Amino acid sequence: MVLFALGLMFSIAFHEAGHFWWARKFGMRVPQFMVGFGPTVFSRRRGETEYGIKAIPLGGYIRIVGMIPPAEENESKRATRMRTFIAEVRGQALDDVLPSDGDRVFYKKPWWQRVIVMFAGPFHNLVLAVVFFTVFLVGFGVPEITTTIARVPDCVLPAGAASAGAKDPCSVPITPQGERCEAGGADCALPVPSPAAQAGLRPGDTILAIDGDPVSQEPTEGWDEVQDAIRVSAGVPLELTVRRDGEERQLTVTPIENLAYLSDDGEKTGVVGFVGISPADRQVRQSITEVPAQLGSMVVQSVQRLAEIPERVPQLFRATFLGEERDPMGPIGVVGVSRISGDVFAFDKFSVGQKIGYFISLLAGMNLVLFLFNLLPIYPLDGGHVAGALYEKARSSVARLRGRPDPGPFDIARLMPVAYAVAGVFLALSVLLFVADIINPVRFG
Repeated sequence: MVLFALGLMFSIAFHEAGHFWWARKFGMRVPQFMVGFGPTVFSRRRGETEYGIKAIPLGGYIRIVGMIPPAEENESKRATRMRTFIAEVRGQALDDVLPSDGDRVFYKKPWWQRVIVMFAGPFHNLVLAVVFFTVFLVGFGVPEITTTIARVPDCVLPAGAASAGAKDPCSVPITPQGERCEAGGADCALPVPSPAAQAGLRPGDTILAIDGDPVSQEPTEGWDEVQDAIRVSAGVPLELTVRRDGEERQLTVTPIENLAYLSDDGEKTGVVGFVGISPADRQVRQSITEVPAQLGSMVVQSVQRLAEIPERVPQLFRATFLGEERDPMGPIGVVGVSRISGDVFAFDKFSVGQKIGYFISLLAGMNLVLFLFNLLPIYPLDGGHVAGALYEKARSSVARLRGRPDPGPFDIARLMPVAYAVAGVFLALSVLLFVADIINPVRFG
């Protein structure tokens, strides 16, 4: 968890460095560069900028003077609560502007410079994501399923069996649907012995052929062939050729009908042939040429996950306060990801290389989400500032085509009520995720 917190702080600092470097390059004055929120733990001033670390490492910011322009000359002077609020926000922002700043303020810079400054932060997260994904894929590899058997249970349990968590589930009577029941009752019996165990299959055996037909030894493809053959062969004996301790052996196994999971998310089940074996996996390093396709796939998945957040919040609430099981595909906060990171390092079945690789993949995924999230065209996110600058340029171009004077900087202060509402929603979601990650966390394994 400490390593993940350090990785998070580095990612935040690198994000802010993107804003900072380009703001300084374009001559903007930046009085503060902070990592974290809340009370300042450490700070030091160098030149005109104060650099520091704050107590809560859940974000960061740089302060560029003149982020909000002065009020437009034709702005209404009629006092309303909203106009008063906007005027107060504008006044606080302009208090940072010194007479010596001149053209160094943000709003006086060309629109394209402001776009670059605000885009640079998320772009730095994208750079980190690409670097981390490349190191993970090429240096450590992705886990891919093999035709080697990892586990052979003593008995067969239906998918979702209530006794699955028992110390000895094979000694607990259940119904065909997996519900616990009293021994001797109708449709109540001990789980049937595993066909794999009865056939003499053992962990470490590698399946080479089924009924004389060779099984592919390519990762994932070979296991799919084994699984497909078993599922359509309930009650039909299958002759397996396996390699054990360097020698080939012939074993006969007869699949039985069983309620099994038919999808990776566990939502789809069905009655199929079943023998009771689980595959082992191994880390397969990827070629550097495969990185773009893998990264593209991750971008698509991340966009889908972000789009699904609103519809998954009700389930998150129920899991937090009503005792419902937490959706592993739902949103997870920083605390939750940190706990998963800790679980990975404590998992004794992972090698050191697998643990480091998984940790790097977590950092890669986090930076990719930071890139996509911050580019949402919603103020006060970076994407909102980018959208404001682009709108200003479009408005200026339309005015020029119509022979009208340039309307000047887009007054982003008018969006402050929206910014506060958005910030309130984000804060509420952050608190909900924080509580959920403590009360009902998603756990690795």
